[in-house]
Amino acid sequence: MNIPVFADDDSADGDIHAPCWRMAVWFFLLSRFLLLVSLPYSALTAYGDHWNFYAQAALRGWPYLHSWTEFPPLFPFLAKALYLLAGGREHTFSYLLALILTLAQAVSVVLFAWLVRRYRSERAAERLTWGFLMLALALPYGWWYFDPLAVLFLLWGLWAVEDSRPWQAGLALGLGGLTKLFPLLALPAVWKTRPRGVAVRVSLAALGLVFLVYGGLYALSPRMTAASLQAQAAKGSWETIWALLDGNLGTGNLSLQADHRDPSTAALPHGNPAKLSPWGLLALFGGLGFLLLWRTHPKGSPSLAALTGFTWGGFLLWSPGYSPQWVLYLLPLILLTLPERTAFLMSAVFLLLSILEWPVMLSRGWFQGLYALVPLRTALLALLTWAFYRRASGDTIEE
Repeated sequence: MNIPVFADDDSADGDIHAPCWRMAVWFFLLSRFLLLVSLPYSALTAYGDHWNFYAQAALRGWPYLHSWTEFPPLFPFLAKALYLLAGGREHTFSYLLALILTLAQAVSVVLFAWLVRRYRSERAAERLTWGFLMLALALPYGWWYFDPLAVLFLLWGLWAVEDSRPWQAGLALGLGGLTKLFPLLALPAVWKTRPRGVAVRVSLAALGLVFLVYGGLYALSPRMTAASLQAQAAKGSWETIWALLDGNLGTGNLSLQADHRDPSTAALPHGNPAKLSPWGLLALFGGLGFLLLWRTHPKGSPSLAALTGFTWGGFLLWSPGYSPQWVLYLLPLILLTLPERTAFLMSAVFLLLSILEWPVMLSRGWFQGLYALVPLRTALLALLTWAFYRRASGDTIEE
């Protein structure tokens, strides 16, 4: 069935800004609303991190100023504002957070629709937009964690680059960097696919915003800001090949002795120490990635998104840790760039592996299953990263 997303009786030319594509977004909002209000509260928050977000927001004062946090600053400040708005009531906090994340995903659907229209034919764009919408609607990661905010900023940044809005792109990627850091991985793709002047403006806006915010927080509260930065690097390894090598079969949670009010506990080690230096591996993976980027010659409209997928895939292969909800970053890049059938197949495989990992296995304590799942996911991730690279170079990938 051909569901019209971009054209209707009021817009026969299929203009992307026609009213009818909004029907997809309203469908998403209505469906998510019905889902959230019909779930019991225990099911709404069961496998997510709302308990941790609420506990940190409930601390006296503000994050980075009066307590440290393992997250970049944008979300902790948002969580604190939601806590105050909820009057300290945990269930109200959780529903407000789910509402914000739902709105973020709805905007992501819009941005995805605008991007895919640039890369695909009209019919393919319709199918892929509805496919992305259904995946976003079904995945509980969309309200269990705050990654949808970073995905929103990543897609906004890519769209702004494609629409020749470098300062806006830098603002979006900078906000993404203040949410999860991951959207900044799009910057190498900008440098490779755009003129130097455009890349400079995007990078200045993005990195300048990140350094300005962190610098301001450090000036106001150097101890808590420094502890927050330390905490982000103190998690050790989890759910990766490197974690299996280190003998770490846990998740990315912090040490049980960590006290967010005491900056001296921010750097407490979690799990066994690394057997291979992450910095040495970074030099290896970074050097190889730089060499491949240097040698590639981007061709075709999806090269920006494909190269972003390549840098993101390379980062995940290097990263000491991996969280199943990070599949939210892969899905739009897969659907934007790979051939349709390949894209849906890859998306389905990564989704199944992610759900199998969390919540199916790890919530039940089946950590030994990581010895089978992690190597499989790593091999598929390497294959996907290479597919992104080939797509950016204009190579045809067989369906």
